[in-house]
Amino acid sequence: MLWSLLKILIFVVIVAALAYGAGLLMESEEGIRIAFMNTEITVAPLQAVILGLVLMGLVWVLLKLAGLCVAVLKFIAGDETAVTRYFNRNRERRGFQALSEGMLALASGEGHLALAKAARAEKYLNKPELTNLLTAQAAEMTGDRKKALAVYKQLLGDDKTRFVGVRGLMKQKLEEGEHTTALKLAEKAFDLKPAHTETQDILLKLQAEHADWTGARKTLNAKLKHGSLPRNVHKRRDAVLALSEARGVLEDGKSIEAREAAIEANRLSPDLIPAAAMAARGYIEQGKKRYATRVLKKTWAVQPHPELAAAFAEIEPDETPKARIKRFEALTKQTPNDPETRMMLAELSIAAEDFEAARKALGDLAENDPSARALTLMAAIERGQGAEDSLVRGYLTRALTAPRGPQWVCDNCGTAHAVWASVCDNCSSFDTLSWKKPADTQIAGLSPSAMMPLLVDAPKVSEPAAETIEVVEPVVEETEEATEVEPVEDETPEEPEILEPPALHVVEK
Repeated sequence: MLWSLLKILIFVVIVAALAYGAGLLMESEEGIRIAFMNTEITVAPLQAVILGLVLMGLVWVLLKLAGLCVAVLKFIAGDETAVTRYFNRNRERRGFQALSEGMLALASGEGHLALAKAARAEKYLNKPELTNLLTAQAAEMTGDRKKALAVYKQLLGDDKTRFVGVRGLMKQKLEEGEHTTALKLAEKAFDLKPAHTETQDILLKLQAEHADWTGARKTLNAKLKHGSLPRNVHKRRDAVLALSEARGVLEDGKSIEAREAAIEANRLSPDLIPAAAMAARGYIEQGKKRYATRVLKKTWAVQPHPELAAAFAEIEPDETPKARIKRFEALTKQTPNDPETRMMLAELSIAAEDFEAARKALGDLAENDPSARALTLMAAIERGQGAEDSLVRGYLTRALTAPRGPQWVCDNCGTAHAVWASVCDNCSSFDTLSWKKPADTQIAGLSPSAMMPLLVDAPKVSEPAAETIEVVEPVVEETEEATEVEPVEDETPEEPEILEPPALHVVEK
């Protein structure tokens, strides 16, 4: 409000001053005399002021006309002028409009329209760093991979667009299944932009597929450094890579280096079951049984697993079955209600020929949570207690079609694996295998690695005994004598022939 009032006052003062000056000029009797050659002109003061203003206007017009003439001459000569800038602005406006329309067409899935708009934008803008990317993506959408490849190669020639070109070529090679070439391109892209999260993930996955564990650990450290990976996840995955590196070194015959790498992997992630088992065996080779026991106990408390039990049994390979049961209390007391603990304790009791204790340890697991291993253990218990063959065969028949129980299952695709691996065999996902029951029921295969691992390698008892019973792996005999099928007397449709379940062999010692 005050500022508006002040502006009005200033305007009034200026008008008053001009009016006062004009009045003084009009009252003045003297004028301006102009003499030129033989001509003399006398002008009044007010007229002189008006004449001066007119002359200034004429000079300004003449200067503008001279500038226009110079601009026309420069335009004809090809130099940049206001005229060329006007036309350039017009072309640039049309080019950016075509570029925006091409991007909208690309987002809408109209590949051919996007290609046309990209060509139009390139014609007006002449900026390949903007239009080539649109052209490449539109060419990929229309299936013209050859053109997309050529455009990505053009992007490699400019420092500003080199990363975009390498990334585009890398993705093309991945889609074509050329993972070796894609790995080299991913390494180049990582060198150009180490902080790019997508490039880090692709490079890490490809390095894991090619068993480049050392390079994968460097990439993982880069992810942690640039903040694209939480520290706890980095620690876990670094342990997985260290374990994979240990396995690779062990295959090369370098047992000492493999042992050290396994111990390092267990230190990074104590709950990693394969790392704990491998580290424990490394300690056993060094004679450090106490360290091996501590490692296995710590991991068993997190997740009981048959591989941990097998490694724990290797600590004292020559002990008697009863002594083994007592030593295994260090594990069984930590997770007494876990199914794996109950089945392991039943196996130990069967090895010690304490079938009543084995039945007590197994409990109702064969009925409430039946698996091939639990049913096979129940069959061994019934055979050990002298049950009828029909009852034993009944359990074994159920074991043939029962689920296998927990397995190494990929969290990404749900594929079950026989052994742990850092990379899923089906979807190539990294660090996605977990010990759990698969979503779909899988029929059990009676493999020694899945059932009674402690019985197969059970040591011989040094105590004198007249006769002992040893339960070994059931064997399916695919002979005609294994099954007797009675002839069908009625005319009902024939049922599929069912083989008699395998029997447990009794060996006298």
